[in-house]
Amino acid sequence: MIFDKIFLKFISVGVINTIVGSGIMFISYNFIGMGYWFSSAANYIVGSVLSFFLNKYWTFNVRKFSLFMVFAFAFNIIVCYLIAYKVARILAHSLLLSQTLQFQDNVAMVVGVCLFTGLNYLGQRFIIFKK
Repeated sequence: MIFDKIFLKFISVGVINTIVGSGIMFISYNFIGMGYWFSSAANYIVGSVLSFFLNKYWTFNVRKFSLFMVFAFAFNIIVCYLIAYKVARILAHSLLLSQTLQFQDNVAMVVGVCLFTGLNYLGQRFIIFKK
């Protein structure tokens, strides 16, 4: 079952990560002037470390540790990030042609967060922390 107690814990961890990471992402892009890719990547670099430990020990209740798990987690984050943010940017830029680039990128970042969350959950639950 995909939507159960584990899913709710994952979403709780995700809310914390999203608040912190999205704050970093939008501040980096809109106030510091960093680009789309740097700003969105900063979000996941910061959130991924926290996410690994909270999801491993609290969400999925996995006590074993291996370097493979760390590398698989990092690989999952990278793949989910690249797919989510590339698809989101393509969609936002194609559907919002009359809007400014900044508006398109901000919409793409919001859509990217949603796509990333879904892909990442599936990867962590069924591959990385599979029991």
